[in-house]
Amino acid sequence: MAEDNNKPILKKKEFSYRGKSAEELKQLDIREFAQLLKSNERRTALRQTEELQKFIAKCKKNTEKKKHIKTHSRYLIIIPQMIGLTIQVYNGKAFVPVQVIGEMLGHRLGEFSVTRTKVKHGAAGVGATRGSASMSVK
Repeated sequence: MAEDNNKPILKKKEFSYRGKSAEELKQLDIREFAQLLKSNERRTALRQTEELQKFIAKCKKNTEKKKHIKTHSRYLIIIPQMIGLTIQVYNGKAFVPVQVIGEMLGHRLGEFSVTRTKVKHGAAGVGATRGSASMSVK
């Protein structure tokens, strides 16, 4: 059996967003990055510029102190400065850790912190089925 040496070596595709690498995106201002987003996210990001700048400053301060980054702001648009951070997003009950990666750009933080869990039903109670209707409650 001869080995096939003509196979191409697969290497991981480098991340790019709208033709720009992650490093180029991190150099952009929030308003410049907003121009690369779709219309609804663009309008939201432009409205949230100050809030996003405050959040990024808070993230930098917390990472320097080696504290967790926690937020209730599920509506914040994910921007390039957040890539690589682990942000704990509140889902109404607990803080869910969200590891931000490049593919999340332009989405909202809340999309990655699920608020509704799958319903897990237990056994049927007394009287719930026809067979248990004739049973005594004692």
